[in-house]
Amino acid sequence: MNIHVDDFIRQLSSKAPVPGGGGASALIGAVGVSLCSMVANLTSGKEKYAEYQKDIEAVIRRAQASTDRLINLIAKDAEVFAPLSAAYGISKDDPQRAAKLEKALLAASAVPLEILTEVSSVLDIIEELTVKGTRIAISDVGVAASACRSAMESAALNVFINTKLMKDRKYAAKINEKTWKVLIDGIERCNAVYLKIADELR
Repeated sequence: MNIHVDDFIRQLSSKAPVPGGGGASALIGAVGVSLCSMVANLTSGKEKYAEYQKDIEAVIRRAQASTDRLINLIAKDAEVFAPLSAAYGISKDDPQRAAKLEKALLAASAVPLEILTEVSSVLDIIEELTVKGTRIAISDVGVAASACRSAMESAALNVFINTKLMKDRKYAAKINEKTWKVLIDGIERCNAVYLKIADELR
């Protein structure tokens, strides 16, 4: 998927239904993970960090793959919102409305959860770069942690706004619990990295 940031921002600021918060959270996550790629690329090949070279190369591969997945999730989030928007427009007298709305809510909550999970899955990269990344770009590791935290917080809200309207409260509670667990762990890990780096730099 090719995405032009200026076009995305213009669409985001309009009254168009997509992109919205879900797509924005995926983009923010992609920015955070891309910063990890940048730091790793700046570290790669440096004699001072030669002992970490293989680890840094692995970081570059993982970060690029994650960035690609997050960019694809921007489009995927827009795709699942279209049926939800259509379901809201169905007449309340239509006996199929509730079932169609429920199905759309399930899909619309699944993508932001996927975004949250994807970002969470690469937090170990950020933690690793606090030790193995070049010190000249350590502030960028902190920015990556801040961006990834924001992406996870944003994605979680997009899960909750959809589960809140589900008729199947048992399923909604299950998704909410899973989301909250991943979110809190992610926030704590990102905060720890950010505060460590901020304290080191000030």
